[in-house]
This record gives sequence, structure tokens and C-alpha cells, in this order.
Amino acid sequence: MKSPNAGDRQDRRQMIGVMLMVIVACLGALDAMIARAVAPHVHPVFIGFTRSLFGLLVVLPWILSRPGILKSNYTYRHVLRAGLKLASLIAFFAAFAVAPLADVTAIAFTTPLFVTLGAWIFLSELPQRLRIVAVAIGFIGVLVVLRPGQGGVSAGLAFALGGALLTAVIQLVLKPMTASDRTETLVAWNLIATVPLAAIPALFFWSSPPAWVWGLLVAQGIMGALNMGLVTRAFSLADASLLTPIDFLRLPAVALAGWLVFGQMATMATWIGAVLIFVATLLMARSARGTIRPVP
Repeated sequence: MKSPNAGDRQDRRQMIGVMLMVIVACLGALDAMIARAVAPHVHPVFIGFTRSLFGLLVVLPWILSRPGILKSNYTYRHVLRAGLKLASLIAFFAAFAVAPLADVTAIAFTTPLFVTLGAWIFLSELPQRLRIVAVAIGFIGVLVVLRPGQGGVSAGLAFALGGALLTAVIQLVLKPMTASDRTETLVAWNLIATVPLAAIPALFFWSSPPAWVWGLLVAQGIMGALNMGLVTRAFSLADASLLTPIDFLRLPAVALAGWLVFGQMATMATWIGAVLIFVATLLMARSARGTIRPVP
């Protein structure tokens, strides 16, 4: 039986985890705004490179001070994961450049649905009844947001859906790696491997944007690295079933920013679809009983 002090400590840990996830959601909304703001000046491939480069520069002193964290049994798999992560980032940056921010953000939350389907198909995990219901509800929400019957799915939302699918593949690739590699190792290798992979295609889309754009790109890279650290810390303090729904604060934050800064008004279909996706993700988080972990 836990002592009252132990219970108080656990409550404080849970509260700190919640606060960290609120910060993560706000930083995610800022990330979307930056991607939209710099889109007229730089290509999504170029944004993928700068985000990875400046993120690595931020954490490089930490990596150099702890060289032992680079020890891993999955060198080639780290490279594969980095390539998939780069592709997913580029897909989302392309989506933010041309599609409403709220719609792209809503579609981004479909990743757990694809992870569940992939686990059933490729990892032979037996589907739970609650998760089957959650996936069905979630994909109804996706259809509501995409509105395929109204002139087809836009290219921007197709990019968003592709980014969510790639992120799900990353999680499936990552799952067996977490058995022997620490979270610090996964984070470090992800940044180290992504920069050279991103540098090659970035050369073909290189540009010389204004100074203010460079400032936003630097800020975006720093926020990306900070977000990884905050998410990792939050999930070490509190249950995933408590933290996962908090990330949905990104949607109203992005919708408000899209309206105030870019004059985008989220449609009723966006909100209805997002609510369905939120319910689906909440059901899956509850069924996992705290075992879900973030992707470093």
C-alpha cells in the first residue's frame, strides 16, 4: 500500500507530465505556423534539412558529453528510420504549405489508427474489440475531414495523410528497437542519421531566403529538438492514457493561429472529423493502459 507521501509525489509527477505535454502541444502549433510562414520562400525539402540540422546542433553538446549512448545494435535500422522520418516531415511541410492548418493537424492525429492496423497485419497482434471500434470511428473522422465527395481529396491533405502513414511505419519499425536501445540512443541516432540524408536532396532545392526566414528556420529546429526532449520526459512521468489526449490541444491552437495570422477559418467538417479522430485515439489510449510510448 502506497504511503500518502508517495501518492503526493505521484500526483506531482503526473501534473508535471501534463504541463509538459501542454507545452509540447503549443510548440507543435508554432511549428505548423512556421512551416506555413516560410513556405513561399523555401521548399519543403529544404525545411526538412534545416529542421534536422539545427535540431542536431542543439543536442550535439549533450551527445558529445555522453558518447556511450550511441552504442546500438540497429545501425542500419536507424538509417531506415531517419529516412522515413525525413519523408514524413517533408510530407507534412508540403501539406502545411498549401492546405488549411487545422485540416492538416486533424489528419496528423490519425497515426495511431495506422499503427494499430499495421500491428494487426505485420506484427500479428490480435485486435481488441475496443480498438476495432476505435479504428472504425477514426477513419470515419478522416473521411469527414478529407471530404472526398466534394471534388476529390486535395493534394495538401493527401500529403498530410501520407505523412501520418509514414509516421505509423516509423513506430512499427521502432517498436522492436526499444527492447534493447535506450530512448536517448534513439533520439541521438535519429538526428545524426537524418542530417546527411536530408543534405543530399536539399542541395537540389537550395535557396537564399531573407534573414527573418532563416531566423524562423533556426527556431523551428530548436523547437523540434526541445519537443523530443519534453515528450520523452513527460511520458516518463505520467501514463500515456493521460498524456495522449492532451496533444489534441494542438488543434484549437492551430485553428486559432490559422484564423488570426493567415485568415483561415476551420470548417464544421474539420471540427466534426477531428472530434471523431480524438474519440478514436482516446479509446486506443485507454485500451493500452499506459503502455503507449512516443516516437523519439
